[in-house]
Amino acid sequence: MTTPHTPTTVRGEGAAPPARPARRPRREGAAWVFLSPWVLGACVLTLLPMAVSLYLSFTDYDLFDAPSWVGLRNYTQMFTEDPRYWRSVGATLTYVAIAVPLQLALALVVALALKNMRHGKAFYRSAFYAPSLLGASMSIALVWRAIFNDGGTVDYLLGTGGWVNQPGWALLAVALLTVWQFGAPMVIFLAGLQQIPGELYEAAEVDGAGRWRQFLSITVPMLSPVIFFNLVLQTIQAFQVFTPAFAISAGKGGPADSTLFYTLYLYDRGFVASHMGYASAMAWVLLLAIGVVTAVLFRTSRSWVFYASEGDR
Repeated sequence: MTTPHTPTTVRGEGAAPPARPARRPRREGAAWVFLSPWVLGACVLTLLPMAVSLYLSFTDYDLFDAPSWVGLRNYTQMFTEDPRYWRSVGATLTYVAIAVPLQLALALVVALALKNMRHGKAFYRSAFYAPSLLGASMSIALVWRAIFNDGGTVDYLLGTGGWVNQPGWALLAVALLTVWQFGAPMVIFLAGLQQIPGELYEAAEVDGAGRWRQFLSITVPMLSPVIFFNLVLQTIQAFQVFTPAFAISAGKGGPADSTLFYTLYLYDRGFVASHMGYASAMAWVLLLAIGVVTAVLFRTSRSWVFYASEGDR
């Protein structure tokens, strides 16, 4: 008796492959519909103006006549024939070197004080953050100018004269305005401090470590990613400072070009002297300079930024 069996089908070389399951309908179209406002805005409001600015940086353009191609003349004039340009670079670098470390140091000190505060933390956190909400507004800069002007509060208390009228003190007055608005980095520092495990400090106390040793050995390493984030963010913002210098110096960068920041001189060349091609070249040099500084900060961060998840620096 023969037992029935199911025949086995052997696919030969010329046999058709098995049918694949039908693909689900693609939904990329819907995604692009929702992304289209952002993409359109990025192209029209960012990429297109950048392309036009790059083109104008190689032209002689005065906002009224058609731009004429001059090649690299704006760049060579900037680096070799314009002493005020280099004074603006020096004033900006000095401002960054003073304002950014002081602002971050003050923000960290206040964040440490708020972390250990038991009562009224919400009130003081809001009070210290309030100046940052005002931003670099013209009204605040004008008030700051009145405080540091002849006969102002600082002159009345210290008898040193108006800082905004003295080349040696005007830049410091602008830097102090930035330092005063330390609320944003303070809040970020406070959030980072609250993420540090308390067991680390308890173990350090058992080993006899004091507050200063705990700060150097626990707080700083564990907070280093947050410090790095604030450092990069505040450095980029400091290179682009404009409103305080414009208000305190009445748009002139004085006295003696001591507050002639890069962006203020760029504004002067582009919108006061109507040398828009030259101003466009300055803008692109600033963009490249900020990119280089940011890249250097990221490169050096490998030696001092500690990421607990990686277990190394």
